[in-house]
Amino acid sequence: MSPARVSATHNPLRDPADKRLQRIAGPCSLVLFGVTGDLARKKLLPAIYDLANRGLLPPGFSLVGFARRDWEDQDFGKVVYEAVKEHARTPFREAVWRTLAEGFRFVPGTFDDPAAFDLLAETVRELDEERGTGGNHAFYLSIPPGSFSTVCQQLQRSGLTEGSDESWRRVIIEKPFGHDLQSAQELNRIIEEVFPQDAIFRIDHYLGKETVQNLLALRFANQLFEPVWNSHYVDHVQITMAEDIGIGGRAGYYDGIGAARDVIQNHLLQLLALTAMEEPTSFEADALRAEKEKVLSCVRLPKDLGRATARGQYAAGWQGGEQVRGYLQEDGVGDGSTTETYAAVRLDVDTRRWAGVPFYLRTGKRLGRRVTEIAVVFKRAPHLPFTDTETEELGQNAVVIRVQPDEGITMRFGAKVPGNQMEVRDVTMDFGYGRAFTETSPEAYERLILDVLLGDPPLFPRHTEVDLSWQILDPIERYWAKQKTVDQYPAGTWGPDSADEMMARDGRTWRMP
Repeated sequence: MSPARVSATHNPLRDPADKRLQRIAGPCSLVLFGVTGDLARKKLLPAIYDLANRGLLPPGFSLVGFARRDWEDQDFGKVVYEAVKEHARTPFREAVWRTLAEGFRFVPGTFDDPAAFDLLAETVRELDEERGTGGNHAFYLSIPPGSFSTVCQQLQRSGLTEGSDESWRRVIIEKPFGHDLQSAQELNRIIEEVFPQDAIFRIDHYLGKETVQNLLALRFANQLFEPVWNSHYVDHVQITMAEDIGIGGRAGYYDGIGAARDVIQNHLLQLLALTAMEEPTSFEADALRAEKEKVLSCVRLPKDLGRATARGQYAAGWQGGEQVRGYLQEDGVGDGSTTETYAAVRLDVDTRRWAGVPFYLRTGKRLGRRVTEIAVVFKRAPHLPFTDTETEELGQNAVVIRVQPDEGITMRFGAKVPGNQMEVRDVTMDFGYGRAFTETSPEAYERLILDVLLGDPPLFPRHTEVDLSWQILDPIERYWAKQKTVDQYPAGTWGPDSADEMMARDGRTWRMP
């Protein structure tokens, strides 16, 4: 087999838009629980249309909605239509819509209603006969984790989890994967009692983003970076996910959960693992997971959590020219809540490659602007043959992977200022997806839903990764739970003073994205 053929077959970074490598789902249906939620309306339903519009779904693809609504199939179709018109990435095409809408079905009912699941089973059988779905069905649980057990038991009781030698049944789970290690393990036990491990797809939508996948290409497809991607040259790594919005109407979910459980345990620790992992033997799922698990198992917490972590809560302030209220004034937030809306932590990775290199993770709401990035900051040159005045503004070299928005990569290095004297300043060299490629990047959910339908699992964490992530975060959460107060920071700033003090103790500062 030629190298090109091997790459096309086995590389999960392949671009589905490339006609030579295009992957098209076979006969199947998707059953969506939680179809009335914001995630379904803003992300999942538009992603399904966009996949159809790109020709990546089979003509007989079917979508089944399940919810506590007194709807007919056509009512469900209207809901999907409105979501697609408002949020789809690709242009609306009537012919594509008509073909897709022929496969819409709706089943009314509650999660504890056996009759509703019996009707769902009958609907699925009819799709096999009428639409040629071939017994291949994925169940998307876009619902609170507390309902997983009930839904899984109902799916099993009604025979919906039973495939055959020629067909498959898969389940898709949205985060959060529990709220601590114990609950995550219990959740995994419930799911694995019903579905085999290779049929369980845990979605972390960050892993579907083009720039996150490009991190693997950046490291392992280029000789330029990997030789310096280690403690000999790297001073530290900063991984940031900042949001400029508040909690909105999510108080019922967010209060008591907080920024660390919501973002660090999943998104940021996954980014850390991809940044720090060794080169996998291949890009197959098991090989990728093995390297990520090695990294997470080597993460070491600081001895003094008070000095190496910070948390905060946004107070009233100005953002985007408007005055906004603080977290405690948000609808649905309990009086005196100490739930953090900002979290920062220093972690160390005890491997030969990364010994002595701190990884700083931070996330928060109502910060200066919306940005997610991975910044690999390099050590200063051991000797500079310049005077202080010639290099007064010279900082540290850095490679910054911009995950969102304005996806791309920035390199920062020193260069001579034009003129008759030697003066060196920091400059940046920038690569942007929007400028380098003519085709827009697919949304993360497009990629991930297609991977589920294809049974392609490299971008989905298994329960071992989830358990290791909770083992890292649980001690921090227990420490914070003993604190009686949480630091405040004005909306529109970059977090509490304690986060800056945490960095200052190490002689470093946060990047200004």
